[in-house]
Amino acid sequence: MTDRVIIIGAGMAGLAAAIDLVARGVPVTVLERAAAPGGKMHQIEKDGFHIDAGPTVFTMRWAFERLCEHASKNLDDYVTLKKAEVLARHAWPGSPTLDLFADHERSVDAIGEFAGRDAAHGFRSFTEDAGRIFRTLKESFITAPRPGPIELSRRIGFMNISDLLHMKPFTTMWRALGTHFKDPRLQQLFGRYATYCGSSPYQAPATLMLVAYVEAEGVWLVDGGMTGLAKGFARMAEDLGTEIRYGTGVSEIVVESGRAAAIITDKGERITARAVISNGDVAAFASGALGAGVRGAATAPLPAARSLSAVTWAMAAETEGFPLAHHTVFFSDDYEAEFDAIFKHRRLPASPTTYICANGRADDGTRIDGGPEPLMCLVNAPAIGDTHTFSETEIDPCKTAMLDLLKRCGLSIRASPATKVTTPSDFATMFPGSGGAIYGQASHGWMASFQRPGARTKIPGLYMAGGSVHPGPGVPMAALSGRQAAAALMADRSSKAR
Repeated sequence: MTDRVIIIGAGMAGLAAAIDLVARGVPVTVLERAAAPGGKMHQIEKDGFHIDAGPTVFTMRWAFERLCEHASKNLDDYVTLKKAEVLARHAWPGSPTLDLFADHERSVDAIGEFAGRDAAHGFRSFTEDAGRIFRTLKESFITAPRPGPIELSRRIGFMNISDLLHMKPFTTMWRALGTHFKDPRLQQLFGRYATYCGSSPYQAPATLMLVAYVEAEGVWLVDGGMTGLAKGFARMAEDLGTEIRYGTGVSEIVVESGRAAAIITDKGERITARAVISNGDVAAFASGALGAGVRGAATAPLPAARSLSAVTWAMAAETEGFPLAHHTVFFSDDYEAEFDAIFKHRRLPASPTTYICANGRADDGTRIDGGPEPLMCLVNAPAIGDTHTFSETEIDPCKTAMLDLLKRCGLSIRASPATKVTTPSDFATMFPGSGGAIYGQASHGWMASFQRPGARTKIPGLYMAGGSVHPGPGVPMAALSGRQAAAALMADRSSKAR
């Protein structure tokens, strides 16, 4: 039998798994159906600009430094990063703007000026809570193989019951935020961190407050956009000896004698393998997108609630009237109605909160030159792209509502006619089995995080990695899931060798 491991997908999880494995001397071939690495981390070219159209925020640098250290590589040799001083700018109609900063005390002062002394004290208590949750979970859950509730308790230590309760798993994020902030604008701002996991702050556990702490610990801007990260790690993987074949999709994972034994490419080629790691949505197995033999491979049931999808507009545009930062969020008038529309009524919200990534700007909004600039505008949407085709009669009113919100905040946009619109239907096509869900399952309820499958599947020799697998969505979490898949594979090989 060949000793080669096949990795399906050159997203961040697949690349991390490849780097870990080749660093251990395991031959790896990565098959990527797109023409470039990155997976969801991709760019769209419009009017001469390359516009980030997937993940746009880079955090948890330490996770990537650990990966590089394991491979005896230096992160700075492959990726050029600059730490952002301004984390994000936040705007509401008829309200002053609020910036959050890498310097915690600057954020405290900004919040105090924005909403008063009590709000500043609330921010301090919030960040203390969020930091304690993160520190409790960092090594016991985030970087570790998927535990159940009892196993997590054991890792933390049954004697540290205060740490367990402090995670507030049975309290919704929105309710917990109300204990720190009375200003509804600040509740919106910090509730938005639940959307980083594709979830509603009204249904997600307060545990997700840790996302705010992660961002406050550092946001970096990647030279060349976020795809510069994928290109850098793809180059690292290749320098270590990984074979990456672009323009090669996988139509089937072949199971023989009860284990994963080969894959069939979309061109009909059969490639034998010692093991296979799938860097795609978990739901792709059950949908049959990877063949009938692996339909029941996932170790966890399909989620009851998919995470958020999105509608995005990638454009070259001229802007005026509002000082965009690199990351800017414009909040809707009725936040709860927005999430009710998406998760309860399964439709686009009438007044959507809008995120804009101006990736041609420095973190504080500084521009080197004038004229049109690359923008990616995003609103949250329901993940029903596999059962519903979003038409212009739905998208156009959503765009009108978005532009109206921006205008009420002072921003006017004149976009190029070449604007590229991506809907949940398009995301469903790009990522089979997902329905357009960008983050896997929604993190609603205290058990949701435990219901994500781990790296191992029910089929020997077949492993999973990516944003729909433990430890969760986001670029650094995907990388950690890839590392866990590689570790599980090596542990299984070692146990069989004994």
